[in-house]
This record gives sequence, structure tokens and C-alpha cells, in this order.
Amino acid sequence: MKVFKSGSRVLWYECLGFGFILFLSWLNKLVDLPHLFVGGEAHASKWRDSAIETMLILLIWAFVISLTKRLVARLHYLEGLLRICAWCRKVGHNGKWMTLEDYFAEGLLIGTTHGVCPECLKKIEQDTKLLYRAKVQPPSKPVSPEAPTETPPVAA
Repeated sequence: MKVFKSGSRVLWYECLGFGFILFLSWLNKLVDLPHLFVGGEAHASKWRDSAIETMLILLIWAFVISLTKRLVARLHYLEGLLRICAWCRKVGHNGKWMTLEDYFAEGLLIGTTHGVCPECLKKIEQDTKLLYRAKVQPPSKPVSPEAPTETPPVAA
């Protein structure tokens, strides 16, 4: 089972892309790329325009990086969820459904054992006590409403 712990690779690619855009922007300022490749008049650019362009690229970069970080965090959250069948409690992993014990053994290389949690233990103890009381005490004879009841004679 392969789980990525960070989205650093995606963030590095974005940083390299924006760095390349900045490099081309400043290279255009220094060399005048359109004049170099297609000819024509040399374009006189101002350093102030290049600085404003750089600031806009950096603002867009910051916005894109913040969104990417949020998306990567959400992706890791969703990848961390485990699909479990609501009826049979099997786990969906690599396109097949297997028991939870098999999933731990195959996907995580963890052995399993069974136990009882404290909440279930209390419930089992209560159920056992009720069952024991029902067996020890004989059931009382139910009184039916149709049966006539005798009233003791009244002394006058």
C-alpha cells in the first residue's frame, strides 16, 4: 500500500514553473527576446515595468501555491479514508473486498488478534446477569384479566 505523506513534489513543480516564468520575464528585459527571434525594432522596456510584472507573477504564484497546498491536504485526507462495507464490514482495497483481518495482513503487514472493548464488556456482563436471573428465578404465574378472582367473605 503506497501512501504519500506530502505533496512536496507538486509544489516543487509549481515553484519551478513560476521560477521559469520569472526567468523568461527578466531575460526578455535584458535581451529583448522578440527583437532577437523575429527582428524588427528594438523595444526599450523600463525597469519599473519589469518590477511590476515580477510582483504580479509572485502574487499569482502565492495564490496558486496556497490553493495547491489546500488541495493536496484534502487529497491526503480523502486517501486516508478506508472503505468499509456497511453490511458485512469488508474492506475495499486495490479493487477487491476482503475481511478487515486480511486487509491488515496484506495492506499494512500487521497481524491481528481479537479482544473486547470496555463498553461491549459492560453490555455483555449486563446481558449475562439478566440471563442468569431469568434462569434462577422461576417465572411468576401471569394473572389473566378473564379469570374470576375470589373475594374473601366479609364478616358482618
